[in-house]
Amino acid sequence: MILRHSFEPPDNARLAHLCGSVDEHLRRIEEVLDVSVSRRNEFFRVEGAKPRAQHAMALLQALYAQADQPITAEQVQLALVQSGAAADAPAAPAASDANASDAIELRTRRSDLVGRTRNQRTYLRNILDHDITFGIGPAGTGKTFLAVACAVDALERSAVQRIILTRPAVEAGERLGFLPGDLAQKVDPYLRPLYDALYDLMGNDKVGKAFEKGLLEIAPLAFMRGRTLNHAFVILDEAQNSTAEQMKMFLTRIGFGSKAVVTGDVSQIDLPRGTESGLIDAERILRRVRGIATTHFTSADVVRHPLVARIVEAYDAARSDEQA
Repeated sequence: MILRHSFEPPDNARLAHLCGSVDEHLRRIEEVLDVSVSRRNEFFRVEGAKPRAQHAMALLQALYAQADQPITAEQVQLALVQSGAAADAPAAPAASDANASDAIELRTRRSDLVGRTRNQRTYLRNILDHDITFGIGPAGTGKTFLAVACAVDALERSAVQRIILTRPAVEAGERLGFLPGDLAQKVDPYLRPLYDALYDLMGNDKVGKAFEKGLLEIAPLAFMRGRTLNHAFVILDEAQNSTAEQMKMFLTRIGFGSKAVVTGDVSQIDLPRGTESGLIDAERILRRVRGIATTHFTSADVVRHPLVARIVEAYDAARSDEQA
């Protein structure tokens, strides 16, 4: 099928932003959707299977509407993911999905923060509707970032009194003892991704003031033992590296007025051989417990560089071959 569209009135700046340097954005759309895109001035021509050609044309029109400023490769990738292209779904998302995404408004510094894929939107709804939510899937799917965004939103709305972020301090080949400094300095590299998310969502100054007021706390998982966490939004990141005992300890810390989100990637477990992951154990034991929700992410939900999704798929395929 061949589709043609003319952007009227012509706007050379918008057209340049839409196409990207040396038409890189058009080439990316061609690659993902398996179509051919060509243009002459403001006239665009898309050739391919009917649903894919329609999808590509709708995507071009949506990106053109945003093209008052230069469009980055990241924006194109996010648009492809959000429209379902990364899941090999040629049809545009249903209106009901778009409305569901729009209905979830999070108060953070990022005004453009929404669920980009069906699983991300389900994840956000699960966090809002449940006291404990598990987010399980590969790197780059937004598990931690969206959880931190929900925590910041809850703090801004005074739904909770503080945010507590924690991770197991498990080495991926290195040893804590070889790192310089005291214990706090040794575990800081493991918690750095959580700091990065906070800085992005709140801003450096606001994060600093929140730490001073005790509204934010970041600590290794081992420091959670013996505590009761009331009126807090608690996130356990990299939970695949917790033991079954640590996971039970963490989940039983939850107090009144609190929410907990547990995130992890069961394909990247760094525990000693023979030690069962607390995340896998908890998912199996708690799957039928009322008040707990689980969202599973796939490579189709990856919103980082497009190579990340391909890497995840390649590793998954290799594991499937080994198990066959």
